[in-house]
Amino acid sequence: MRLQTLFSLIPCYLALTVTAASVPRALSPEAGGNITAIIDADTEAFINQVLSEWKSPGGVAIAFVKKDDNGTWTNVETKGFGRATASGTNVTENTMFNIGSNSKLFTVLSTSLLINKETLSPRLNWDSKVKDFIPMFNLTDPVATAYSTLLDLMTHRTGYPLHDFSYRYSDDVPMVIYKMQFLRQSAEFRDIWQYNNNMYTTLSYLPSLLLPSKPRFARYVKESLLDKLGMNRTTYDYELADAEGLRADGMARQGINVYTDPFAGTPRAAQYWTSKTGGEDGSVLSGAGGVITCATDMAKWLQMLLLDGVNPANNETVIPPGVLKKITTAISIQSGAPEWPEVSLYAYGAAQLQITYRGHLIIEHGGFIRGFNTQISRLPYDNFGVSVLTNDNEYGKVIGEIIKNHIIDKALGLEPIDWNSRYKAQKSIPPVRATPRPANVIQPSTNLTNLAGTYNNDGYGKIELCLLAPENPAASATCQDLAANVSTILPNLLRPGIPTLVGQVDSPWFSHIVVEHFNADVFNVSLVISTPTNDSSLPYWIFNDKRQSDNGMIGEVDVEGDHVALGLAGFWAGLWDGAEAGVPKPIGNTVRERAEVYFEKVSTQRRL
Repeated sequence: MRLQTLFSLIPCYLALTVTAASVPRALSPEAGGNITAIIDADTEAFINQVLSEWKSPGGVAIAFVKKDDNGTWTNVETKGFGRATASGTNVTENTMFNIGSNSKLFTVLSTSLLINKETLSPRLNWDSKVKDFIPMFNLTDPVATAYSTLLDLMTHRTGYPLHDFSYRYSDDVPMVIYKMQFLRQSAEFRDIWQYNNNMYTTLSYLPSLLLPSKPRFARYVKESLLDKLGMNRTTYDYELADAEGLRADGMARQGINVYTDPFAGTPRAAQYWTSKTGGEDGSVLSGAGGVITCATDMAKWLQMLLLDGVNPANNETVIPPGVLKKITTAISIQSGAPEWPEVSLYAYGAAQLQITYRGHLIIEHGGFIRGFNTQISRLPYDNFGVSVLTNDNEYGKVIGEIIKNHIIDKALGLEPIDWNSRYKAQKSIPPVRATPRPANVIQPSTNLTNLAGTYNNDGYGKIELCLLAPENPAASATCQDLAANVSTILPNLLRPGIPTLVGQVDSPWFSHIVVEHFNADVFNVSLVISTPTNDSSLPYWIFNDKRQSDNGMIGEVDVEGDHVALGLAGFWAGLWDGAEAGVPKPIGNTVRERAEVYFEKVSTQRRL
């Protein structure tokens, strides 16, 4: 009843201006009549064509806002295209998408409110040392521990890579912070830009730690930002988003073969990536990527950003003056070389980056989580902004770029660039095929049954690896259960003749780790997600099975007497994107030195 009442009283489609958000045109009485719409029939035809050519299983929701030099909003346009859910529901301007890392700006701006809160004692500032406010903040690097500031965490320059696979559904924010003292550093403090979600989880701890009322982070953002802006269908609460059936499924392609048709595959809903419980308290991942929103609310968000923190509905200052300038000021170079001649280097501030596109400044950020890709951009000198929310897992990022650039070209009055053909040509190049397993395989330096068992890394937790091929007569009860169900929950996972260990993990990023013998003490490693289908003929499908290509994840067995360990490499940058530019891979003469994450078998674990 609470959910229904909330959404019924304050519908998302109420626009902040005279424009009806569901109509792709803009009216401005102050300007004297009709204003040229950007999301017109030609733009609609273009977007539908892109979705069709990319065989998208999902869709997009667009928001476009523009004001004139007098401050009048001439355009506030929102519209949906394509498919929202596996059942075939269409995307509308009210369809709710996870926006992934575009949530980070909400975290930065809510932290800025703490910084400007005069009643805090001691006061916070952008250069406050994290350790001074969060005593449990400890990293493996004593310099980074002592000197990391709020701005360092926001701008991804702590010297630590993603380490996304370290946290579990069962972790809370203090546990994520605690684990960071065991995570390996990959660069010197403040040396290079390295994306790190754990640092934003750390920032999300501040409201409950510093404010007398000790609000949970998601509630603090709702009260201090969302409610004030009238963003009534923006939330961190899965149940709230799901209540009226407007939440989009993250859509993916089952059976995609990048070597025959990279755009094909059977449309399937991806498993929701984070906790479905927690309510308005949010989850452990709220600070890094928990926001769920719709195009009409993104129009309000863009308007506020273009007005330097002022609510366009009532001229109330929501974000203190100077904050947006502070966080958009570039500190690090994200990309060392432009991908296209029309685009500059990417200069990163705090959850915002600056580029120039065809001579025009864009301030933007992308977002990705399983099933969703988003891009929220504004051109402050040209007085307009565009948000593109997609629920296409594999190609939503480039589909979003194609549509965004098309809209920007149109709004600037420029001859459009054929971004669609450019990106299609790029994505049509197949990845490197997996190196074939040698014909004359060398066996590992210990028997396969000895490799089965529970492994531990203090930063990543415990994982029980079950030997499923060949059968293990000494398997634990957990492993026996996995063996009995593996053909159902992970169909066609086990490949004939390849010894395989599988571990089940309660991670937001993967449900199972698959360790397949390659040669000698080297194993290929895959992180896959057992995903329900609601189809009795095929109850589950495997999401993210990339074993046909060279995904770069390997495991090395390390055996010394009774000591058994597994060193994993290729994990630092994340599940899909590969190594970040500038992040050195570990080198060394031992497995431990070469490993990004070193797991020791519990029965033989020794303290170092």
